[in-house]
Amino acid sequence: MQSAPLAGKICIVTGANSGIGKAAATQFAKMGATTIIVCRNEQKGVAAQDEIMSLSGNKSVELMLADLSSLDSVRKLAAGYRQKHDKLHVLVNNAAVVEGRRVVTKDGLEEVFVVNYLSQFLLTNLLLDVLKAASPSRVVNVASSVHAHIDFDDLQMEKRYNAIKSYGQSKLAQILFTQELAERLSGSGLTVNCIHPGAVRTHLGDEGGLVGIGIRLLRPFYLSPEKGAETLVYVATSPEVKEITGKYFYKRKVKPAPFNKEESTRLWNISMKLSGLGN
Repeated sequence: MQSAPLAGKICIVTGANSGIGKAAATQFAKMGATTIIVCRNEQKGVAAQDEIMSLSGNKSVELMLADLSSLDSVRKLAAGYRQKHDKLHVLVNNAAVVEGRRVVTKDGLEEVFVVNYLSQFLLTNLLLDVLKAASPSRVVNVASSVHAHIDFDDLQMEKRYNAIKSYGQSKLAQILFTQELAERLSGSGLTVNCIHPGAVRTHLGDEGGLVGIGIRLLRPFYLSPEKGAETLVYVATSPEVKEITGKYFYKRKVKPAPFNKEESTRLWNISMKLSGLGN
């Protein structure tokens, strides 16, 4: 490792066995961080762990297994982390899926909403104390420009399912979560921002369906995962943004985003109930 600006720091990246998650985790490891990759599939996770260690020259790369479609699995993930570590400097909420049809999780919730947003809402809240203990620390939520209106009357898309809408709704939820959490943590030394990585060649869309086919056809025109991870790594590590919180970044710049205080508070309250954190 040529330089180690993150030496002594711990970073978690969800959805890190491929795509921008793996690219970001590799950069964190190259910068000297103890890097924890969260993956669902053990075989793919081990392969990613080995590759990140090889590319970075950093052996402090840990694999933690979790199925982010299961809230119980997320709780076990947080508990497992806290058993080994008492601080966390960077949390990257990156995992995402697209589903061509409506899938219901074991918690009785729509899968895209859970994986792309609610599980990471829960994980972040369960790790707030170790994040605060590492202050100054950062949370980075991977959002998207493909954000859509949230239908609070049909949040689980039981009336009518649409793959693009479900994905866009989950990404707007990440943006609103960023705003709400940043406000609640004001003055704590913990910053919360979200990013749009651009159109990136990842495994998103492999789940199938017409939307998945469309994504796969366009992949040759997309950014590489390494290029797509640049803004993520910048927001997670750069001294230039250490005081910035509650913002939406694209190409390393703060951009306008559909922040809405009324909706962010409403979504927070609903999410507390759905995740089991509140009554």
